[in-house]
Amino acid sequence: MPIHRKSIGLCIVLSIVTCGLYSLYWLYCLAEDVNTATARPNGPSGGIVLLLSIITCNIYGLYWLYRAGDDLDRQRMTRGLPAVHLGIL
Repeated sequence: MPIHRKSIGLCIVLSIVTCGLYSLYWLYCLAEDVNTATARPNGPSGGIVLLLSIITCNIYGLYWLYRAGDDLDRQRMTRGLPAVHLGIL
């Protein structure tokens, strides 16, 4: 599945207009894109990330975002790019 570019500004506006519902879809797509980019088919799917984020009042969502940043950082290093500490963001 290819990764499509997304406009962050448009995602924020749509999240505000839809009272946060679009942000749930955005989290789902982000999880799927991270799994594709890191070539981790056994990583948590977008549905699992979304469900656990809702159940834990977004505590799992914050943890997953931190781990996704670390995974993307490791992927950058395997391609010879410098680490930028994406987990912190």
